[in-house]
Amino acid sequence: MTVKLSSSNLAKLPPKVSGPKYDRAALKAGIVHFGVGNFHRSHQAVYLDDLFNSGLGHDWALIGAGVFEGEKAGRARLEAQDWLTTVVEQDQGHMSARVTGAMVDFLMPGDAAAIVEQLADPAIKIVSLTITEGGYFIDPASGKFNPAHPDIVADAQPSAVPKTVFGIILAGLVRRRADGIVPFTVMSCDNIPHNGHVTSDGVIGLARLIDEDLAKWVRDNVAFPNGMVDRITPATTDRERGILANDFGLEDNWPVFCEPFKQWVLEDHFTAGRPPLEKAGVQFVKDVSPYELMKIRILNGGHATIAYPAGLMDIHFVHEAMQEPLVRGFLAKLERDEIIPTVPPVPDTVLEDYYQLIERRFSNPKIGDTIRRLCLDGSNRQPKFIIPTIADRLKAGKGVTGLALESALWCRYCFGTTDSGAVIEPNDPSWDRMQATAKAAKDAPGVWLAMDDIYGDVGRSPVFTQAFAHALNVLWENGARETLTRYLAGKL
Repeated sequence: MTVKLSSSNLAKLPPKVSGPKYDRAALKAGIVHFGVGNFHRSHQAVYLDDLFNSGLGHDWALIGAGVFEGEKAGRARLEAQDWLTTVVEQDQGHMSARVTGAMVDFLMPGDAAAIVEQLADPAIKIVSLTITEGGYFIDPASGKFNPAHPDIVADAQPSAVPKTVFGIILAGLVRRRADGIVPFTVMSCDNIPHNGHVTSDGVIGLARLIDEDLAKWVRDNVAFPNGMVDRITPATTDRERGILANDFGLEDNWPVFCEPFKQWVLEDHFTAGRPPLEKAGVQFVKDVSPYELMKIRILNGGHATIAYPAGLMDIHFVHEAMQEPLVRGFLAKLERDEIIPTVPPVPDTVLEDYYQLIERRFSNPKIGDTIRRLCLDGSNRQPKFIIPTIADRLKAGKGVTGLALESALWCRYCFGTTDSGAVIEPNDPSWDRMQATAKAAKDAPGVWLAMDDIYGDVGRSPVFTQAFAHALNVLWENGARETLTRYLAGKL
C-alpha cells in the first residue's frame, strides 16, 4: 500500500519518510526561481526547507517560473502534488527520504505577463536561476555575452513580449524602477565560472540594446552575487519512482534522487535582503572565485574526463565507470598531472583531499548517475570546464598530453558510435554540427580544433594541435581501451 504525495497526505506519510515541520499555508513567497529542474529541487529548495524547518525565513518561499514549452510537463507533475517534492539521498551505506515544501506556486512557463507581474511584487526580493550552462547566451570562445543572438535581438525590439529569461527579468526590473520599488537580487545557481558576472553581463547587455540609461541603472542598482553550487543529481526515471514506491511506500510524480553531499558558497551581496541561509549551512564569503574554480576544474572537469572514454566503452552508470581501472586511472592521472596544478590555493581546503572526496562521490553505487548525462552538451560544457585549463597549461609552458586526449575522446564520441559500433544518439544541442565536424576530423584532426567559437586560441596552439591530432589518431587506430592503457603507461 503506497501513499500518494499531496498536501492532504502530509500527515499520513509512511514511517520512513519525513515531512515539513512548518505550516506551509503560513509561508510567504520571497523568491522567484527560473528552471525548476532536479538540481534546483535537490539544492536551493533543500537549503530553504532546512531553514524553514528550523523556524526561520518563512517569508522566503519559492515560486517557480520558466520560459520553455517543455517545462510545462514538470509543472503539471508538481501541481498534481501541491508543489511538493520528495528528495532521496543515497550512498553505499545510507538512503533517506524527505518531502520538501519550500515551493508554494509555479507560474505557467512562457506566460511572460504573469511572470513579470510577479517580479513586480515588492515581496519578491530574489530572482534565482538554474537554466543550465547553455541558457546564458554566452559566446563560447570569448566567454562573453552574445548580444547578436536572435532571441536577444528579438527581446530588445520595442513592445516585444519577452521570451528569454533575461528579457523577462529585465521587464520585471523596469516595472520596479517605474514603481519606485527596490530592485530584486538576481542570483545564478548554475555551474558557470563567475556566474553572477555572467548573469549581470546578460541582463545589462540586453538592457544596453534597449536603452543605455537603463543599462547604467541596472549596473548601479541590481546585485548579481557569484556562487558555487554542488550536489550530484541525476535525472529522474521510472527506476527512481519505483525505488521510492517500493522501499518507502510513497508515490511521487517527480522525485529527486541525489547524493548526501551538498555545498553552496555564496557572496553576501544582495540589494533587498536575503534569507539567513548561513543557518542552513551556506558559506557566505567575500570572494567565491577560489571555490568556484576548484569545483569547476576538479569536479566538472573530472566528470568530462570520465564521460567520453566510458561512453566509448558502452558503460552506462558513472559508478561503473569508476570501477573500470582504465577510466579511474585516467581520471587520477589527468587530475594530478594537469588539472589540479592549475587550481590556486583555496581557503581552508587541501586540494588533494578535495580530489579524493570527488573520487568517492563519483564512485557512489546508489546514485544512478549516467554517463550519457555527463556526456551531454559538450559544446557548452567543454569551453567552461576543460578548455580554460588547457589555456592555462599552454600559457605556463606545461604539458597537455592528458587534456589533449580528453578533447580527442570528446571528438571521437561526437562521431556518433562507440568502439563496439553501437550508435550514440544525439547528445548535444549542436549535435548535427558536432557529428559532421567529428567525421571530418577523423582524417583531418585540425578541423575539430578549427571550431573557433569553442576552442578560440587553444585551437591555434601548435603544441595542442599536435598533441590532439596524435591522440585522435591513436584512438581511431586502437580504440579507447588501448589508448588509455598507453597514456597510463606514459607511452602515448
